[in-house]
Amino acid sequence: MSVHLHWFLPTGGDGRTLVDRHAYTDGGIRRDRITPVSGVRAPDIEYLAQIAKAAEQLGFEAVLTPTGTWCEDAWLTTAALTQVTERLKFLVAFRPGVISPVLAAQMAATYQRISRGRLLLNVVTGGDSTEQKRFGDHLDHDRRYARTDEFLQVVRGVWGGAPFDFHGEHYQVEGGLTALPPDPLPEIFFGGSSAAAGPVAARNVDVYLTWGEPPEQVKQKVDWIRGLAEQEGRTVRFGIRLHTLSRDSSKEAWATAGRLLDDLDPETVAAAQQALGKSESVGQQRMLALHGGSRDRLEISPNLWAGIGLVRGGAGTALVGSHAEVADRIEEYHTLGIEHFVLSGYPHLEEAYWFGEGVRPELAARGLLAPAPSPPEGVPAVNGRPASAPGGAPLLVAGGR
Repeated sequence: MSVHLHWFLPTGGDGRTLVDRHAYTDGGIRRDRITPVSGVRAPDIEYLAQIAKAAEQLGFEAVLTPTGTWCEDAWLTTAALTQVTERLKFLVAFRPGVISPVLAAQMAATYQRISRGRLLLNVVTGGDSTEQKRFGDHLDHDRRYARTDEFLQVVRGVWGGAPFDFHGEHYQVEGGLTALPPDPLPEIFFGGSSAAAGPVAARNVDVYLTWGEPPEQVKQKVDWIRGLAEQEGRTVRFGIRLHTLSRDSSKEAWATAGRLLDDLDPETVAAAQQALGKSESVGQQRMLALHGGSRDRLEISPNLWAGIGLVRGGAGTALVGSHAEVADRIEEYHTLGIEHFVLSGYPHLEEAYWFGEGVRPELAARGLLAPAPSPPEGVPAVNGRPASAPGGAPLLVAGGR
């Protein structure tokens, strides 16, 4: 089992600080708006293209694009970026409660043809009722997961190439069909730490994602989902969502982590913790429990730092250390069964290079990375040349939030 490395597209804005940019800026949608936070970068398509191209060159297999009120639409943004990249895949996050499953299946099929097979799907059930209600979704936490279960059954059903009927509590479909099913079928990624989420993962998904908890807690999750999948007669693979901060020396990495906290006054942290504490997401509550809102003991496991979770919702931990130390931690998670590593860092452009040029060679030297795939035969590259022609495709490629 090889390690699959993925990066992150900050479609809600980027910058050199941990302070939530959405509290101070509209993410660049209104360019005339002035933000009091220095170093904030709007999610312009030009900047996102820089990150996507860097990720492709540095050997990341895919980039995760989040979904939510404060993000640009993931489908439209990544569809545009497929036209300026050649091999990079796009892990598109979306909420099943705000779109028809048959339409989603059709969109995925179209995306696969536009991108030449580079779509991955990240299904985000949603753990914040306030956010869900903005999109017209008024189901409670457990019923949202029950709906996700039906949603994924319908998506897979209409990808079968024949009319598909489904009669459930949340969806009733008669003759559902994707006339041209996607080829290949997109892999489905999914996360959820609650009792309601586990069976959904076991029955439907290809890759179960967890946020970056200490190894022992991650092992418990892997064992839990693996056991549920075995009861369904299925095999599920595993991934983890982490930030990363690696430098040439451990001292330099931890000094950089410390500087990220310099902008955080106690009032900012308290306000963020109060807001995050209202989340219905079990995973979010587990993230908050790792640090308890305190700066005193943020290294919660060797090289695993919970500082980001003081103000950021969702993934709140980072791997911090020298390139070799970060590689050690990735290898440790890998031994637990983690195959996919969805990574990010602030700012995302610069940290992609720190990881790609520092940690990735360490992982390759340990034999953990799969060789770059051969170009698809007979498929033209974006520039019109055959993918097998010199210069037709890059050589340096491996393979919610």
